[in-house]
Amino acid sequence: MLTGISLQAIVGSIIFILYSITISGLILVIITENRNPLKTIPWVVVLLMLPGLGLVFYFFFGQDNRKKRIISRRTHKRIMKLPQEGKKPPHDSCTVPEGYTPLVNLLGHNHQCPLLYGSDITIYTGGEDKFEALFEALEGARHHIHIQYYIFMDDQTGRRVRDLLVAKARAGVEVRLLYDDVGCWDVKKGFFRDMKAAGIEVYAFLKVAFPVLTSKVNYRNHRKIVVVDGKTGFMGGMNVADRYLKGNSLGKWRDTHFKFTGKGVYGLQSAFLIDWYVVSKKLLNDSVYYPPLPALGDNIMQILTSGPVGQWRTLLQAVIFIIANAKNYVYIQTPYFLPTEGLNQALQAAALGGVDVRLMLPKRSDTKAVNMASHSFIDDMVKAGARVFLYDMGFMHSKLVVSDDMLTCIGSANMDFRSFEHNFEITAFVYQGDFARQMKKIFLHDMQYCEKLVSSRWLKRPLRLRIAESFMRLFSPLL
Repeated sequence: MLTGISLQAIVGSIIFILYSITISGLILVIITENRNPLKTIPWVVVLLMLPGLGLVFYFFFGQDNRKKRIISRRTHKRIMKLPQEGKKPPHDSCTVPEGYTPLVNLLGHNHQCPLLYGSDITIYTGGEDKFEALFEALEGARHHIHIQYYIFMDDQTGRRVRDLLVAKARAGVEVRLLYDDVGCWDVKKGFFRDMKAAGIEVYAFLKVAFPVLTSKVNYRNHRKIVVVDGKTGFMGGMNVADRYLKGNSLGKWRDTHFKFTGKGVYGLQSAFLIDWYVVSKKLLNDSVYYPPLPALGDNIMQILTSGPVGQWRTLLQAVIFIIANAKNYVYIQTPYFLPTEGLNQALQAAALGGVDVRLMLPKRSDTKAVNMASHSFIDDMVKAGARVFLYDMGFMHSKLVVSDDMLTCIGSANMDFRSFEHNFEITAFVYQGDFARQMKKIFLHDMQYCEKLVSSRWLKRPLRLRIAESFMRLFSPLL
């Protein structure tokens, strides 16, 4: 007859064997998915070194969704039909600058990004101007407002936007709001319920109803999109929060946002409506959402929506293309710098090849672990000859790539694994010299408020600090 102790030992052995089989199976799955080794190795280490807890981490943050689809090809085609038809009337001259045709084809083939000709783009580098323009556009809405933010805070700024949306909904304007469920975790649900009660259609993207039982928590919608009447659009890096107007403990937030009029609004509208269908299952592709729009300039743009689903990491491929094909310069602003190996090599090769590579990061970050990991990557940059600037006039939250006075990459994506592989992002590729020179001028102006890294001093940081930064770098694909 089995004693209590021997029975406990048998049960423990069975649990150990089952757990070992599970972990071995997961490691085999991770290896056979042919991921980037830089992502495979950390997950194997986590699963082996953190028994039990590693399995939980993998369930939340480690699953590969490249082969999944969040929307059918047929529905995507129906939503994209109108912007595709309206992309280039016969009288428009839509010639892509020399050398960028492969990039246009990459975005077109992978994500059906049409060329959108003739948009007027207004640039905002501070929250005051951006929100003043946004309030004015919302107040002028006559038919519909589509608004989507990663973070929509219940603070003074958020309540002012909410009150405007409520007033427009009560006046008969169609108002649809998307927010990210994780980005707004600390916002009381009553804030959004009040908007629903006022007639606004409100949905959370990839709602995480039971965090301990879901793997959706790692895949967030980081986009910031507003479309008013199909004629005016906003996109960029700013969320709805007081810190973009008042700053916080890090100081004033330096960010970049944009207002579109003209045909670039088609790209913002289709991006919103695809996300809207994903969460609501309501298909909106009527012509009223794509009114005829005039050509307001000679720029050409493509608007790319990227995310963790689909075979290709198109945004990452496009950024690497820009860097690898830069002839004179490439300037980058990002709050978080955790590059993939391909991006890291592209930047180093460009700098070593004589291209003027400049990287602007915040001197003080809102995420200590990410900041430490990014410092180890900076070592490689300065050794290769890239110039690195640490913004010291508050917190640098702007996302920008500008190259050769011709191509500008703007939107919601950071230069890190999360934006390239986990988040749903939106990015506009603008092909025009005047706009590129405007953004270059803004970059050069921001340099006045930066500390330029001197490689001889930077590389002599205390050994204990460099070891800690190198340790955090091991987990950069997971941050």
